[in-house]
Amino acid sequence: MNLDAYAPIALVFGHFEAARTGTMSPMRTRFILIETSHPGNVGAAARALKVMGFDDMVLVSPRYANVLRKEETIQRASGANDVLDKTRIVDTLEEALDGIFHLCATAMTPRDFGPPTRAPRAHFEHLLGFSQSSPLSDAVQGAKPPSSIGFLFGSERFGMKNEDVYKCHVALSIPTHPEFGSLNLASAIQLVAYEWRLALGGFPVASAVLDSGLADAAQVAGLLAHFEKALVEIGFLDPEAPKKLMPRLNQLFNRANLTPEEIHILRGVAKAMIETAQAKR
Repeated sequence: MNLDAYAPIALVFGHFEAARTGTMSPMRTRFILIETSHPGNVGAAARALKVMGFDDMVLVSPRYANVLRKEETIQRASGANDVLDKTRIVDTLEEALDGIFHLCATAMTPRDFGPPTRAPRAHFEHLLGFSQSSPLSDAVQGAKPPSSIGFLFGSERFGMKNEDVYKCHVALSIPTHPEFGSLNLASAIQLVAYEWRLALGGFPVASAVLDSGLADAAQVAGLLAHFEKALVEIGFLDPEAPKKLMPRLNQLFNRANLTPEEIHILRGVAKAMIETAQAKR
C-alpha cells in the first residue's frame, strides 16, 4: 500500500480539525489601512480588531499624522486603546508589509491584470488547506499555510490603487447585494476579521447562564408526587380512576430535562394549587 497517496487527504483533515478545535498554530496577522482619511474609521477599526482577537494594525500615510491621538479616534475605539497604542504609522506600503508573506487586497471589483478574486471564507479555506470544493489546493499539495498574512484596505473615497492590488496574492471581495455593495471601511474590516478568526478556529460562545445540571430521578419523582396531590386537590385527577395521567406526566417531565431550579418552581406551583383549593373549602 502506498501511504504517500493518502498524504493530501490526511493534510486536509488535519487542517480542518485544527481549525475546528482552535488548535491551529498562531499565524501573524496584520491589518493595513492605506491613506485613511477619517479618524473615526481608525478608531472603529481598532475596535473591530480587538473583538476578534487581533492587535496588529498599520496605517500607511493617513490624512492626519496625529490620527491616533484625535478625540474621534479614541471615542470610536470604545476601549480598544491598547490596539491604538500598538498601531504604527508608516510612509510607504513597503514598510507596512515588512515580515508579511501572504497579502490579501480588499476590492469590490476585480482588476483586469490583478490576482484572483475570491470571497474571504472561500479563500481562507483554500489557504489553510481544508476547502471541500478545492481538496487539492496548494496547501494540500505539500505547501504549509503561510506564517503571516496581511489584509490591505484602501482609502474611503477611492479604495485600493491598482498598483497596490497587484502586489497581493488575492483580492478579497465580500459577497454583498449586487446592486449595492459599498461598505464602510470599519464594517469591511470587521467582516474580514470575523471570517479570518472563524477560519482559525473562532472563539467559544459563552453561555449567559451557568449550567446547573439536570435534576436527578428522585427530584423528578418528588415533583410527580407533589403534582399528583395538587391535581387531586383541584379535582382534575380522580384517584379512583387515574387512567394514564401520571405516567404521561412522568414522561413529559423526563423529556423536559428539568433542572433542580425548575423542579423547585414547579413544586411551588403545586403547593399554591393545593393551598388555593383547600382555602376555598
